[in-house]
Amino acid sequence: MAEHIVVVIPAYNEERAIADVIRRLKVGGYSRVIVVDDGSQDRTGEFARREGAVVLTHLVNRGVGGAWGTGLKAALDFAPTIIVTLDADGQHDPDDLPGLIAPVERGEADVVIGSRLLNPAGMPWSRRLANCIANLVTFLLFGYWVRDSQSGMRAFSRAAAERIRISSSGMEICSEMVAEIARNRLRLKEVPIKAIYTEYSLSKGQSFRVGLKTLMKLVLAKMRRSTR
Repeated sequence: MAEHIVVVIPAYNEERAIADVIRRLKVGGYSRVIVVDDGSQDRTGEFARREGAVVLTHLVNRGVGGAWGTGLKAALDFAPTIIVTLDADGQHDPDDLPGLIAPVERGEADVVIGSRLLNPAGMPWSRRLANCIANLVTFLLFGYWVRDSQSGMRAFSRAAAERIRISSSGMEICSEMVAEIARNRLRLKEVPIKAIYTEYSLSKGQSFRVGLKTLMKLVLAKMRRSTR
């Protein structure tokens, strides 16, 4: 059992998938699971509790960045050596977790990003294009190149999680997290993961309008950092 690892799952209206995600984690030996119910209007929190997860509830939807912030802070209270984040829609395979965690366990990295673009088989071309654009924007704004800046599957050493500051609330957190890695001079490694794309998980992706909104928020985040 991976008792030294805490898994954080931000979740918004994920009653269709959350129970299965938690069950699959437990089969893999990951029993310490925190679900941040980010103002869901369905039974996400109820279903997560039934599966034995610790559920933290936002009364209103704060966005994935807000949920990550709540989850990472709570995970540190469990005194883990490693904190893992993954999405609640079932697109991440728990079988990839050993490979994700290994560089941190071996002391080779402080943060590991599970990159879908290192193993893009089955990834819709529209998602590949969107991710490539996001990677370029992240690099242009923050000067740090990664292959999958938008991946929600990540592993952090305890020390790294303690140093990272989260100020964003929405999807821009994925890119701003890269900026935090650079700011703190944390050792980053990317490892290949596979993504499980279903009609349901694809429906949870960003629209073009949301993507533009995220871009504007990233520009504002860059401006805030420039004035510090």
